[in-house]
Amino acid sequence: MGERIQPETSGEAAPHIPVLLDEVLAALSPLSGSRVVDGTFGAGGYSRALLEAGAQVIAIDRDPRVKPFAERLASEFPGRFTFVAGTFSELDTLASDMGPVDGVVLDIGVSSMQLDEAERGFSFMREGPLDMRMSGEGASAADLVNSLDAEDLANLLYAFGEERKSRRIAQFIVAARADAPIATTLQLARVIEKAVGRKPGEMHPATRAFQALRIAVNGEFDQLVEGLFAAERLLGEGGRLAVVTFHSLEDRIVKRFFSPEKGGSAQSRHLPQTERQAPRWIDVAKPAKPGDAELKRNPRARSSTLRGAKRSAAPARPVSYEGLGVPRVRGAA
Repeated sequence: MGERIQPETSGEAAPHIPVLLDEVLAALSPLSGSRVVDGTFGAGGYSRALLEAGAQVIAIDRDPRVKPFAERLASEFPGRFTFVAGTFSELDTLASDMGPVDGVVLDIGVSSMQLDEAERGFSFMREGPLDMRMSGEGASAADLVNSLDAEDLANLLYAFGEERKSRRIAQFIVAARADAPIATTLQLARVIEKAVGRKPGEMHPATRAFQALRIAVNGEFDQLVEGLFAAERLLGEGGRLAVVTFHSLEDRIVKRFFSPEKGGSAQSRHLPQTERQAPRWIDVAKPAKPGDAELKRNPRARSSTLRGAKRSAAPARPVSYEGLGVPRVRGAA
């Protein structure tokens, strides 16, 4: 799922409001009669809006708990909505038998639904098991917190969460787990708060560490890269891709994917010049951010950024991480 950090708020659970909805619809227009893949279905906010605009929707999600939302849309829009269980990194395969696709939307990151369910373990403000697995499978956040050595844990917190105090936090975690494994969200949050302190009015000190662990547990950067290239393979000339991110690390990957020539190193005039490849993406839009009105309705939108572009006629590239600036750490998924 600007810093991702989808901020958490105390009190009542936030409604499941799709972020930058009007901007996403505009980026994928025209929608009437088009076929769109919603690669990160969640609670179905984008899918519903796309359907109401006249599109056919193929929705994908790996979280088994989204099933009721998918069933509701299938009953409301018979013949125009299809749900497929899976990850958006394989969206071209999952949608390949459903006809030509005109657009793809990806909303990267944890959803409000996941944050607000304490038993999922995503939130540092709600007591629950230290889990964070979107699919419910594989190693959990507790597994990483209780098994990585201090150096690997610090590197993970810094690379995936941009946590400047990662080494001190890692040292405190290792010391705390020596007495007993760290098993719950609030238990970890208290350890982090003890390590770095907390000032009134500032972002919760556990925010970046929880972000880093969630990204590692779910392999989110790999999913993003694979999903971007899958969309490139799926979409034909003129197809549109809209991607909403929630922190600078993801946004950088998307920016460089759309315009690789801007992220690469300049060619030296003293070396043989390599031929520039035809762009795979054209009409790359300027990044869109939420306005004041949206932020009042949905504070969790504050760090979101939308980037969109249109597919050219150039053949799809093989998957490559080169030039995308994807962080890599030992011990992460």
